[in-house]
Amino acid sequence: MPTENQYEELISEVIEKQSIILGPDIAILKARNVSELVIDDQGKVTEIKGDKKAALQKIINVYVELSGMIVKNALGSIFEKYPGVEKINL
Repeated sequence: MPTENQYEELISEVIEKQSIILGPDIAILKARNVSELVIDDQGKVTEIKGDKKAALQKIINVYVELSGMIVKNALGSIFEKYPGVEKINL
C-alpha cells in the first residue's frame, strides 16, 4: 500500500511535468485548486488532506481538462489557416 510520502512525491512529479508543459504559474495555480492538496511555491506537495487517491485523481482530472482545452485552442487556430478544409468538431 502506498505511503502518504509516495503520494506526495508522485503528485509533486505530476505538477513538475505539467510545469514544463503549461508553465509553473499555471501548473501550481491549478494544483492549488485541488482542496486536498497543500502546495508550496515550487510546486511541491507538502500535505495531502483526506483521501490521497482521490486527491491524485482530482489533480489528474484538472490537468487533463486543461490540456484538452489547450489542444482544442491550438487546433482551432491551425484550422483557421485552412478555410477550405471542412471543419471537424473539436
